[in-house]
Amino acid sequence: MEPQPIDLSTVLIVEDEAAARTRMLGLMRALAGPQARIDTAADLAQAHARLQQDRYALALVDVQLPDGSGIELIAWMSAQRPQTAAVIVSAYAEEETILAAVQAGAIGYLLKDRDDDELRLCLHSLQRGGAPIDPLIARRILALVQQAPARAAPPVPPQPELAAHLSEREREILRLVAQGFSNREIAQLVALSKLTIECHTKNIYRKLAVGSRTAAVFEARALGLLN
Repeated sequence: MEPQPIDLSTVLIVEDEAAARTRMLGLMRALAGPQARIDTAADLAQAHARLQQDRYALALVDVQLPDGSGIELIAWMSAQRPQTAAVIVSAYAEEETILAAVQAGAIGYLLKDRDDDELRLCLHSLQRGGAPIDPLIARRILALVQQAPARAAPPVPPQPELAAHLSEREREILRLVAQGFSNREIAQLVALSKLTIECHTKNIYRKLAVGSRTAAVFEARALGLLN
């Protein structure tokens, strides 16, 4: 199937930082022209309201928002607004975040710290049917693909009966892991010590029969624990 060009005449920018939001607005106006309708949202609630009120060809979405993860928004869009293409624009480049974004339906992943010319060139590729991927992100995606066979056949099979008995706290931590948060960040979010989070993480690994955060996310999604 031929890649379809994306019309940049209707764009939604989901970004909570005012300076970053203004920057992306300027970049998109330069690309799409003054006639384009480019709206902004500072959090998930505003983004949902915009998406339910209007139709957009493209959404540029930050990962970490005040009221949740932009990846959750992209997953919702994939199911409810499939006509809207989604591209992550974030400061986060961890494997788990990249994987979760791609699985949620993002067609591109860009990093905020690139200069305007780099971002403009990547975003311009959308008009030619391209998928804008930062070179650093592309390398990490390739690394994940290369590691996939080893993860597809783990030496110890998962134990569904154990996975089914993940505690509510373990499920909460697993969801945060899938969103790309580090153990230190999770500890702050749930008001527990980093050591306690590490203990919970080890229990999650044991129950899912995995040895890494990425593998835990893969296995949890396969078992329906993150749906």
